[in-house]
Amino acid sequence: MEIKDGKLPKDFTKEFQTKESFHSYFEDLYKQGIQHFLQAELDEHLGYQKHKVEGYNSGNSRNGSFDKTIKSETFGDIVLSIPRDRNGKFEPQIIPKGETMSQKIEEAILGMYARGMTRSDIVEQVKSVYGISVSESTISTISDKILIDVEEWTKRALDAQYLIVWMDAVHLKVRSEGKYINQAMHVVIGLRADGMKEVLGMWLNKVESASFWMTVLSDLKSRGVEDIIIACTDNLTGFTKAIKGVYPETITQLCIVHQIRNSMKFVVTKDLREFCKDLKNIYTSNNEEQAVEALKLLKSKWVEKYKYAIDSWERNWENLMPFLEYPPELRKIMYTTNTIENLNRGIRKYTKTKVQFPDERSVKKSVYLAILNNEKSWKTPILKWGLIMNQFLVIFGQRCRIEH
Repeated sequence: MEIKDGKLPKDFTKEFQTKESFHSYFEDLYKQGIQHFLQAELDEHLGYQKHKVEGYNSGNSRNGSFDKTIKSETFGDIVLSIPRDRNGKFEPQIIPKGETMSQKIEEAILGMYARGMTRSDIVEQVKSVYGISVSESTISTISDKILIDVEEWTKRALDAQYLIVWMDAVHLKVRSEGKYINQAMHVVIGLRADGMKEVLGMWLNKVESASFWMTVLSDLKSRGVEDIIIACTDNLTGFTKAIKGVYPETITQLCIVHQIRNSMKFVVTKDLREFCKDLKNIYTSNNEEQAVEALKLLKSKWVEKYKYAIDSWERNWENLMPFLEYPPELRKIMYTTNTIENLNRGIRKYTKTKVQFPDERSVKKSVYLAILNNEKSWKTPILKWGLIMNQFLVIFGQRCRIEH
């Protein structure tokens, strides 16, 4: 079927009586798009378009073409006419030497998908940049290749020990049983013995719960994690107990920032500044003894108005104060889940255009690609790692598996 100026023939529907004829049409469209792109690349290389006077005595010109068979994941083998220049210096970028065209375009599609673009946006972008028409279903087919990587990544072996893990969940709307509901993607970041951060995995569940976090931790153990020294989490009910159920020696640290936010919910605006100032005296104390005194002052001043907020600090005290036992450098990285919240913000950034996910496969692909994009910025150990490493060695002794 001949395709002119990107317009469908009048007998378009009559031609598509079979799946094969439909596939053949889009193969032709795909091929024509690449051929136009090749000619455009040659025009740019030569500095003038075909038959234009600018080419006279330019020192280089067109010199026919040669056939090259390329492999496409979508359409199989396709024979293209690769244009040549008389000086033999033209090397098309859309089909580099030793590389198939499909690799180039499919990598571009995956890159766009990873950056949160919707399938319809990708279709328009590929058409605009490459002159190729691909369907949304083709985009899905290409992106589905990611699921193989996701499967390998979520089952890979992990280090025997992580010095700190940060644990949190990001909530996304996913279609389930015919309707869209909020589901929790549980994510864990580990701090390795070399001072580098690593996302250990992602686990999707309909709700965030302590019992499911125990499932997550059990999975980490089955993948080789024998010991976690410190775990920083939010104050989800039962979270600490779940950690101790799998890693009984782990020091559990509730996120101070989460605790402060929860306390502020119960304070009226006119009292907020003064209440927060008194609260700050607790978590900026030099040691736990000072923190206890600061809590007593807070309670004596505010308990009648904000009893629930005070009770929350007393109830969670044992798991809020462990960080005060350690040097300032170590405190700074263990007292809050900001590390993983920054990752979650990155995930939301790359998934914000996908307001709703049609299925679990789709959300896993998007979150995995968002994680890979965020991990690219983790190129160096955490700040002051040499000092923090020595603090771990002094405090935890032989338990700490840092090579030294």
